[in-house]
Amino acid sequence: MAEDLGIQRQQMIEALRKSGVHDERLLSVIASTPRELFVDEAQARLAYEDRALPIAMGQTISQPLMVALMTQALQLRGHERVLEIGTGSGYQTAILAQLAAHIYSVERFPQLAYTAAKRLSQLGVQNVSIFVGDGSLGRPESAPYDRILVTAAAPEIPMHLLAQLVNWGILVIPVGSQERQELLVVHHAPWGPEIRSLGTCVFVPLVGAKGWNK
Repeated sequence: MAEDLGIQRQQMIEALRKSGVHDERLLSVIASTPRELFVDEAQARLAYEDRALPIAMGQTISQPLMVALMTQALQLRGHERVLEIGTGSGYQTAILAQLAAHIYSVERFPQLAYTAAKRLSQLGVQNVSIFVGDGSLGRPESAPYDRILVTAAAPEIPMHLLAQLVNWGILVIPVGSQERQELLVVHHAPWGPEIRSLGTCVFVPLVGAKGWNK
């Protein structure tokens, strides 16, 4: 089975290239990160299919293409402090940790935070700090950040998160209704946010004081 997963992982990398993922450093990290470790054992054979998969607490692990596009949009060079909102399975966290200096990740479900931390530890990832709390508020205690990645859908662009970024920092976030969103890349320019869309997407809602009620 391990050999089959290795073949599937390589096929996934080629599919990502064809879909517009051009950051070879990112592709190398994805190729070396075992996605099957971040899904339930029963789902392991589906780990490298390009689709979201269910995890505990009614959450999901995003499809590989979405993980790659969101990470590529952050334009990571290796020195950045990154805030991730929504640790989930820890897969996206593991990708970020290999591309930036330190990851601060906030998860509202203690069970998910614990499981993700355990998986990251097993992989030897040490530059991640995971916190249990309301991710919709960000984490002002550790601000400012060079980049912020939100892995749940917000009803609007959260200006309080932009305030936790350095000038010219980048926020990547799905924004829209609970059913459908646009994936936005927001540059925190000194004169105001510069926004571009990477297209439509579907994420679980960002629940919290600055997000959705439920």
